[in-house]
Amino acid sequence: MTQHANLAPDTLTVAAGRPRREHDSPVNPPIVLSSTFHETVAPTGSDRIYARMSNPTWDPFEEALAELEGAALPALAFASGLGAAAAALSLVPTGGVVVIPRHAYGGSVSLALAEEARGRLTVRQVDVADTEQVLGQLEGADMLWLESPTNPMLEVAETAVLADAAHAVGARVVVDNTFNTPLVCRPLDYGADVVLHSVTKYLAGHSDVVLGALVTSNPELRDQLTSYRTLHGAIAGPFEVWLALRGLRTLALRMERSQANAMELARRLAGHPAVERVRYPGLPTDPGHERATAQLKGYGGIISIEPAGGREAADALVEAVRLWLPATSLGGVESLIERRRRQPGEPKTVPEALVRLSVGIENIEDLWADLEAALSSAPDNR
Repeated sequence: MTQHANLAPDTLTVAAGRPRREHDSPVNPPIVLSSTFHETVAPTGSDRIYARMSNPTWDPFEEALAELEGAALPALAFASGLGAAAAALSLVPTGGVVVIPRHAYGGSVSLALAEEARGRLTVRQVDVADTEQVLGQLEGADMLWLESPTNPMLEVAETAVLADAAHAVGARVVVDNTFNTPLVCRPLDYGADVVLHSVTKYLAGHSDVVLGALVTSNPELRDQLTSYRTLHGAIAGPFEVWLALRGLRTLALRMERSQANAMELARRLAGHPAVERVRYPGLPTDPGHERATAQLKGYGGIISIEPAGGREAADALVEAVRLWLPATSLGGVESLIERRRRQPGEPKTVPEALVRLSVGIENIEDLWADLEAALSSAPDNR
């Protein structure tokens, strides 16, 4: 890996993963579209051999993400965030126990519960904001899975405390860093063994690719995860990875704008008569504010609200907006909105009326005007 010592993270997003500076070399790495590679001798472990095992287009992105996360080893790109989650869960031994948030990315929780249903492992679901509850479930665990803030409730965990406790009982720690990105938090610095990203979201940032990634500094774990990727065929397409690296170049600017927009919108929404509740760690009144301020370098671009009129008002809000896009996913340049319980797998502990806002980079006044008009047309405010 090429290390860029002493560079700020926002500079790293631009500088990392570039080709070597040689005469006539390209500024950007090329896309290599090949299913196989020329071989005339017995292959060694470092040889390309076949595109399911390796592709030169993966390398710059994997190196850049590793540098951003402060990892000693290149990241591993996967075909999707859920593909990366499956690889991470494969580290739990058969018959093992995984402690996982009750509120988290639905795919990760559903996958863990599906593995439990077929008898491969046991799942213990917890409220990650309740440190004592999590500590009480760690005995005998093989893996602690964390999101902080959680999706979509935006609960904030004491990551370092929980990671230390998990290691004390011999459990590995996986942290989904999709919401934060490495610009807001680097979980390896807080004791995580593996960091998970749905690259689809903020890292790629344009709602045009589906990718995942895992990052670790542990050579043994990386070998296991690499083997899983190769044997299960959970590989990323070279064009998608190239697009993700291109998206990464503007991550700092996009996150800066998204977070600034989210902070201002959260303030305004908190004072709106048609909004019963706002969850955003940047608000001083938010239950996770103190922890987020201590652990994170920002508060993210996701807001969760509950309109005062309940589910009917939430559905009306989503239908009434004209600039915000009603769609699932998050982290793109465009602002997205959805009532989360419309998703069949969403936990019943998520309020029926909860609306998740993924705040994009549009003009703040345009975003607010659209939301305010839609809120004003809700059933209780007509």
